[in-house]
Amino acid sequence: MKFGPVPLSQAEGAILAHSVALDGKRLRKGVTLEPAHLAALAAAGLETVIVARPGATDVHENDAAARLAAALVPDPAAAGLRLTAPFTGRVNLIATGPGVVVMDAPALVAVNGVDPMITLATVPPFQQMAAGGMVATVKIISYAVAQAHLERACAFGAGDGAGNSTGTIRLARPVLRSATLIVTEIGGGLQSSEATADKGQNAIKARLDALDMVLDDVVAVPHRTAELAQAIAAAGGDLVLILTGSATSDIDDVGPAALRQAGGQVERFGMPVDPGNLLFLGQLGARVVIGLPGCARSPALNGADWVLSRIACGLPVSGPDIAAMGIGGLLKEIPTRPMPRAGRKRDKSAR
Repeated sequence: MKFGPVPLSQAEGAILAHSVALDGKRLRKGVTLEPAHLAALAAAGLETVIVARPGATDVHENDAAARLAAALVPDPAAAGLRLTAPFTGRVNLIATGPGVVVMDAPALVAVNGVDPMITLATVPPFQQMAAGGMVATVKIISYAVAQAHLERACAFGAGDGAGNSTGTIRLARPVLRSATLIVTEIGGGLQSSEATADKGQNAIKARLDALDMVLDDVVAVPHRTAELAQAIAAAGGDLVLILTGSATSDIDDVGPAALRQAGGQVERFGMPVDPGNLLFLGQLGARVVIGLPGCARSPALNGADWVLSRIACGLPVSGPDIAAMGIGGLLKEIPTRPMPRAGRKRDKSAR
């Protein structure tokens, strides 16, 4: 592509590089200059204009953006995404419902390595999305790009060296439909069902609502291993959530011990995400059990959200997966913490 100033006599068919004000109106950049445009420019006293002129093998920005987006997402409906119409070299990938973004990150990095004029920006891997959220944007910076470069970027975007256009970015939709929340209480006996529907449980319900899940039951039991084990075994939801009245401080504490006593196993205790350190993750038969950290009582983002959203969308989470969450796992401080990270000692239940 050639770029630069040319006399008006040579500008027909070229792309206007910069917008020009004409008699109170605006001839916008990106327009393909026609004789009427050139006459108006001449009437305004201009003799030259800055243009871009694609070469014979170059692809227009809009066509290039549309082709790359189609390579990334060959079947939008199956991927849970909607592709916008190209405009000014841009196509946005929009979530059609709630879910978690799954991507082939190395392939997408390769897309961005082909030509600086061919760009793809995405949300982080495993980002939880709501309907209408922007998952990614394809942007062709220049007015046209070399066809050979575009074809190479599309090949990386397809993500399958065997030639199958499988795509490299999609939305994993929720597959679990319900959850049981078990709350343990310390001292003074069990609270009434009305009292247990506090703001913490409302925050957890809101998380489930955002994943198209139903909080089918809230069960309150004493903070003792035997009673909690019975409640875990009797839970009817697709997912079991445990919120203990006192923070889980060890893998042999009440919550993890109760899961094992119920016949399950603990996959991981503790996570390198703050807030969210005191989470534990386990399994009871085919069902996942998540021991929530105390910070789950707040609606603010915490490590439990990263685990919950993946599990709800049918994506397995292992101990090594949780270990890897530490990179980028220092989250924003939340106002509900009894004490900020720096300063005097605080109750571990805030974690």
